[in-house]
Amino acid sequence: MSDTMALEGHARAIAEIASATSMRHFRGQLGVEFKEDESPVTQADKNVEKEVRAYLAQHFPDHGVFGEEAGKDLGDGRHMWVIDPIDGTRSFLSGHPLFGFLLAHLIDGQTQLGVVGMPALNEVFVGITGKGATLNDQPIHVSDKTSLDRSILYVNEGDKIFHDHPVVFSRLMRAGQTRRFAYDCYPHALLAAGHVDAVVDYDLQPYDFLALCPLIEAAGGVMTDWSGNALTLTSDGAVISAATPELHAELLGLLNA
Repeated sequence: MSDTMALEGHARAIAEIASATSMRHFRGQLGVEFKEDESPVTQADKNVEKEVRAYLAQHFPDHGVFGEEAGKDLGDGRHMWVIDPIDGTRSFLSGHPLFGFLLAHLIDGQTQLGVVGMPALNEVFVGITGKGATLNDQPIHVSDKTSLDRSILYVNEGDKIFHDHPVVFSRLMRAGQTRRFAYDCYPHALLAAGHVDAVVDYDLQPYDFLALCPLIEAAGGVMTDWSGNALTLTSDGAVISAATPELHAELLGLLNA
């Protein structure tokens, strides 16, 4: 078995663990706390990350781990697993089913594998660099849209974009044939599956976007920061996903006009 296939098997097993754990808490007693930045965290967030870290410690004791709740362990310095135990905690705590689980694997800082689990929807998206992308083991691919005015555009974190970049927000409100507001990972996963053509997102952390990059790129799309740079552990968290290079270029022009 190749190293990539072995990693994929472990990643799928981890997604199952995360899904089962989060669903035991979903729409139940959550034990909500708020961090210094006023972002919420639940007992489910902590338990999912604890179980994922335990699995990784058992199977990959030398690998580094970077999780939203427990921080970063560098490990061997080459391999890094990046975890968002519940992407969309505000959705989760309000009973909304569009929360996700995100897992990325990096080698020498380059993302090789990304998993987006949607526990309440029983969906698991997997993208592997150079190998393709799947949804529940079935191949997926981005759309072929090349023009923004004929595209389905999702604007994530629209309230933050409006506050920090009102001119950009105004441009976005005139873009796309169909425009939707959203949060978190699912719009990007829908883009990988060909249902959404472009996503503009903002104010993310590495554990919010690193799992999305290999998924979208393995499905044939493009994902960068707002300046067109590749996403890394040090990116600033303003990101765009696009189904085609033409859409990506048009979005970059809109954001940086």
